Amino acid sequence: MDQTSKARNELDRLRQSLRRQLVTLITDLTIRVHLRRLSLDEPKIANRLQPLHHHYATEYQGKRPASSTAAETASRATSALRSAGWIVTASQENDDGILWTVVTAHRDGNDIRVLTSDDTPTVVFHGRTPTLALCPPQPAHQPEPVRAPQTTAPGHVICYECDGLGRCPGCQGRGWVPGRPNQKRR
Repeated sequence: MDQTSKARNELDRLRQSLRRQLVTLITDLTIRVHLRRLSLDEPKIANRLQPLHHHYATEYQGKRPASSTAAETASRATSALRSAGWIVTASQENDDGILWTVVTAHRDGNDIRVLTSDDTPTVVFHGRTPTLALCPPQPAHQPEPVRAPQTTAPGHVICYECDGLGRCPGCQGRGWVPGRPNQKRR
């Protein structure tokens, strides 16, 4: 099994673990559950550094039962996550005038956030796997120049911007610039 397959299998394993925990939380804390809205189908690009790093991320919104308060919902989420082996913290956040109780949990690099408030019956679940590079880094190599001093016609010089690679606005893809002012010819 090559390194790319191992990384993808690990990312998929983390996704399945995250999905199982989110399904447990959602079915325990909310009513009228529609799990088809819990999308963890394809990994997303987390950053564009080479090599590309991917992760799975999702958000689900449900409604807590009318008989349950935000504090009770947060407490149930905390105890469910702790009993499953997650490291859990709780905090308060103010967002657009709504005071949210936020339960944050971490395990195996996966993150879960559960937001609940007395101002709204909505319970928001965020889940994210760690970011992984799915392929090994490729060594950068310099392409061969389009022009070299030996192949440059008399009266022309190698482009100082791209050193003859032919990929810049200075030489406009030719790899050389005229040696005398106002003389543009190939």
